Amino acid sequence: MKIISWNVNGIRANLRQNALPAVLQKEKPDIVCLQETKISLKKLLTEKISFPGYQVFWHSANREGYSGTALLVSEKIKLPKIKSGIGIEEFDIEGRVQVLTLPKFYLLNVYFPNSNHELSRLEYKQKFNQALFKHVKRLDQDRPVIITGDFNVAHQPLDLARPKENEGNAGYTIEERAFMSQLLDQGFVDSFRFHHPRQVQYSWWSFRSAARKRNIGWRIDYFVLSDRMKRLIKKAYILDKITGSDHAPVGLEIV
Repeated sequence: MKIISWNVNGIRANLRQNALPAVLQKEKPDIVCLQETKISLKKLLTEKISFPGYQVFWHSANREGYSGTALLVSEKIKLPKIKSGIGIEEFDIEGRVQVLTLPKFYLLNVYFPNSNHELSRLEYKQKFNQALFKHVKRLDQDRPVIITGDFNVAHQPLDLARPKENEGNAGYTIEERAFMSQLLDQGFVDSFRFHHPRQVQYSWWSFRSAARKRNIGWRIDYFVLSDRMKRLIKKAYILDKITGSDHAPVGLEIV
């Protein structure tokens, strides 16, 4: 099974560049997890976005032009069971989590909050992180879990171009990094780092200062799996040549 995750930074802007359809055509993934779709359910009723060969499930934020997730599931997967949210209103109104139940595992498509430049949402993100962690641990008791999406955090100095300059900044605070450590210490594995222990490769670049061209980036998009699934990982990679967003798609192939 091939799964691709991508923060598209606005589905309509992405589609105007034909970016996502090109990825679907070339990569032919079984499942695609999208974050930051920035489209309301009201707009979806009029715009009717579709992708040949895929069933599309949207979880939009209440606020127009903000947040939101979507799942594209191959038509080969019959009657997919998908739940939007984790049952906590303050998080669910932002369209941040989708849970796909498959026979052998759960797949969570997650757009983690950004703690913001002045860390004004760090407390909110910490609450979200712990609520999600509890939810994931419950699911993991039933069957293994794959969590993917934009985590909005670089875990280790290896995961960003300028770690010293960014200490304490949004996405590289002690609190955010501690959550990633908590997750990985309690039965989960970062698939990319498992396969590429020392590889320097990024999945997000600021629009400022030609950061992408200069490769001054961060690795903040992940596939994190229940530890007992790590033997099933065939490939874990970043498609950093693909444009259409400030993020690159990340991929996982399992056997």
